[in-house]
Parts: sequence; C-alpha cells; structure tokens
Amino acid sequence: MHVPNGFLDAPTSVATGVVAAGAIGLALRGARRELDDRTAPMAGLVAAFVFATQMLNFPVGAGTSGHLLGGAIAAVLVGPWTAILCTSVVFVVQALLFADGGITALGTNIDLMGLSTVLVGWCVFRGLQAVMPKRTSLVPVQAGLGAFVSVPVAALLFTALYAVGGTADIPLDKLAAAMVGVHLLIGIGEGIITALAVGSIIAVRPDLVYGARRILRARELEIRPAATSGASS
Repeated sequence: MHVPNGFLDAPTSVATGVVAAGAIGLALRGARRELDDRTAPMAGLVAAFVFATQMLNFPVGAGTSGHLLGGAIAAVLVGPWTAILCTSVVFVVQALLFADGGITALGTNIDLMGLSTVLVGWCVFRGLQAVMPKRTSLVPVQAGLGAFVSVPVAALLFTALYAVGGTADIPLDKLAAAMVGVHLLIGIGEGIITALAVGSIIAVRPDLVYGARRILRARELEIRPAATSGASS
C-alpha cells in the first residue's frame, strides 16, 4: 500500500503530512505512559517485525502495492501511542533508505499504514475486550480480529484520499475494488499472523503484551482479597 511520489496532488500530500506530524507529536507524549522496562525493549522488536513483514509486497496496480501492515499487532504488544512511533520509524527508514514509498508521500503512508491501522486495530481490540470474557486466552483472537478489520479500512482510506486528490488516470471504482479486494485477503493473513504471534507471547510471558495488562491487573485484584481473607481466617 506504499503510495509513491505524485500519486496524490500537493494539497492532499501536505494535509496528510500535517496529520502525520500531529499524530507523531501526540504519540511522543502518550508513549511516556506506555513505555517501561518491559515495553521499551519490545518496541524495538515490534518495529523490526513490522519492517520485516512489510518487505513482502503484492502488486495492486498503478505503482501501488499491498502487504502486511502490522499496526494492530504493534498496538496490542506495546500500546497504541508507542505503536504509532514504531510504525512511523519503519516508514521513514523505508522511504529514505529503500525508496519504498515516496518522500513527498511519507505523511500519507504514515497515516494510511500506521495511524489508521493502529487506531482501528486497537479500537476493535478494546471493544472486543469490553464485551468478551476477561481471559488472556482470548487476547490473541481479539488482536487477530482487530488486525483483520484494520487492513481493509486502510485500503478504504486510501481510496478516499485518491478520490480527493488522486492524480493518476484510474477509475475510482476499479481502484476501490482492487484495493479493498486485495486487502481483504491480506487482512485474513494479517489476522492469522497477528493471532499466532500474540498467542505465542501470551503463552510464555503475558506480562509483555500491553493489551493483556488490564486483564492481569484485574486478576491480581481478585486474588489479593481472597489471599487476605484466607490469611485472616
């Protein structure tokens, strides 16, 4: 889904750049509440994982490509604010060192593949946590569903940006069908990979998964009163 230089007009590219800069600024402040001795090392690993998975590209057409995005798994593992920073670093490195996505489209790519997938994936994940039983065994499933939903949403957002400021001679309906169709399939793969990756960490170190911490804290609060009452009797 990396957008090349010139695919969107200058006003649209400037607008998406302003949104990306604002999101990164907010993320720098928000990440202070998320980063600790467990999250900080994970952030580097998450950025490396996202970078590696995005190297697998599937051509869509007219200079665009589809691939795994990684925003949802980053949000679940290290928190949404830190995930925005991790994915943004990945896109900057890809644009500057690997020419993967245009320099003038850097803000667009951060918005599409980083900001939108992190926010959508995290919101779906937290929404499922709110309505489903509070069990760590369900965290991988919730993360996988969040990842699945985030990918076609990003494709729809790309289509909306193209409708506003697209410069290529491509019919909007054909572009939308190609982007959403391909990314629905990619979303299935991303959902499965996300569920498996999060599940493998949950199995050995659930405390390393940011999205599982509320469940673990609630469990500790339930255990403490029981232990206290047992000791007093």
